[in-house]
Amino acid sequence: MSLAFTPYLISQAVDRGLGDGRRETLLWWGAAVLLVGVAGAGLGIMRHRSMTKLRLAAALRTADLVMTHATKLGAALPRRVTAGEVVTIGIADVWTIGRAMNVGGLGVAAILTCVVVAVLLFQTSPVLAAVVLIGVPVLAMVVGPLLRRTQRAGLDYRQKQGELNARLVDVLGGLRVLNGLGGKPEHEARYGRESARLREQGYRVGGPASWIGALGEGLPVVFLGVVIWVAARMAASGEITAGQLIAVYGYTAMLGIPVNMLIFCGFDTAHGLVAARRVVDFLRLPLDKVDGEPAPDGPAVLFDPESGVSAEPGRLTALAGDRPADAVAVLDRLGAYGPTSATWGGRPLAGIAQPEIRSRILVAENDAALFTGPLREVVAGRDVPGPAAPTSGDGSRAGAAGNAGPRSGVPAGRDEPGDERVRRAIEIAVAHDVAADLGRTVEWGGRNLSGGQRQRVRLARAVHADPEMLLAVEPTSAVDAHTEAAIAERLTAARRGRGTVVATTSPVLLDRADVVHYLVGGRVRASGTHRELLGDEPGYRALVSWAFADDA
Repeated sequence: MSLAFTPYLISQAVDRGLGDGRRETLLWWGAAVLLVGVAGAGLGIMRHRSMTKLRLAAALRTADLVMTHATKLGAALPRRVTAGEVVTIGIADVWTIGRAMNVGGLGVAAILTCVVVAVLLFQTSPVLAAVVLIGVPVLAMVVGPLLRRTQRAGLDYRQKQGELNARLVDVLGGLRVLNGLGGKPEHEARYGRESARLREQGYRVGGPASWIGALGEGLPVVFLGVVIWVAARMAASGEITAGQLIAVYGYTAMLGIPVNMLIFCGFDTAHGLVAARRVVDFLRLPLDKVDGEPAPDGPAVLFDPESGVSAEPGRLTALAGDRPADAVAVLDRLGAYGPTSATWGGRPLAGIAQPEIRSRILVAENDAALFTGPLREVVAGRDVPGPAAPTSGDGSRAGAAGNAGPRSGVPAGRDEPGDERVRRAIEIAVAHDVAADLGRTVEWGGRNLSGGQRQRVRLARAVHADPEMLLAVEPTSAVDAHTEAAIAERLTAARRGRGTVVATTSPVLLDRADVVHYLVGGRVRASGTHRELLGDEPGYRALVSWAFADDA
């Protein structure tokens, strides 16, 4: 508003002060120009501070919503969205949304300024006011298609960016494995190719975006030229005064600022909508159902009608599939991760309150996250107090009833309450080579552990939790045959009386299972003991023989 009124004040100083030779009047109008200029500078500072605060608040509030939702999703998060997508939302989308908030301040102010200028010009000349009122929509019509094209290209670019970031996260997470297998050059080349394709897509986004920038700078100049040409002809014919001509020039020159702002606000809005859609899609990921039907009173059968798998309490059930992903999908459905038609004691699992399910059914993945901290905390977690300790070989309970929360400053070698239970879980997982000192620090992701050690620490954590039903994915895939045999023996003894389902093709584990479900195409082809299936099912025999040869 202060920018819009300044040309008017200058025109009054010219016509009433200079034109009539009145020095005192000139000084008064000059003082008014100075006052408005100082006020405009102060308001500019306030605008910048308020808009910066608004942008930061919008970005950080969005980040807070995303982080809160990610935390509530918990273990379901990696099953529903890639890590790269979450990273892209956190480091790019939230700030893009913050920039789009410019529309709420600068955009509104720019529109208001155009209206005020049109009113002031109407008092000078209706013709000039009409030129302004027509010119601004024409600019919007020119830039609008470019904004829509930018938005469409930006959506595609943003999706590919999330996919590329997901690959980067995967490569960085498995860098040590890639180095050991000699696969780093291949993955580097693949990442380079995908990055090049993303760069080409970025050029397609940048094309219309560069035109928007050019039009934002160039069109106001053309607009200014048209208005000045009309005003100069009117001044030459005596329709307007010299002061009014100066005011018209000031209005149109100043009008370049709000017009430029409107164009770039449209640009920010187009990108902001792309980012907002990705954020909203993430926030729409369903959370675990807090309210629902009660769970069965005691241990009950888990049944997955989609595959035909049945897991009975107190038995060790194994799933051996021609496609490993099918067995993992069965465990996800039995653990109520994602849509499921499974039942628990005849009750639909999808209708049972998730806290009940999570407290009694545990899905233990072989690549589950390991957090930074002392080994005792990594194994015991923060269960205060936990369920009963894992059973020993004779069926008795071993260790303390619970484990304290996070601890710090514990001297090496000093035991804490619950350490005996932690050691028992580690013994069952045959992770004694890691557990000389329970205060040993485990780095994030277990980076200071070998692949086999990480897997055994994950298994120890699952055993320590001692759930009513344990659903384990390939718990021994990264260990040698001797260690695998020891794990199979100890795990079977420790879980006696509790339900356990393992997805595996290991003959050692399969031989100890009470029942093995042989999956073909995601459905149960045959069920029985390991030895029965070896004799009756050629496909099963070939699968297990191949797995045994691969392990050897």
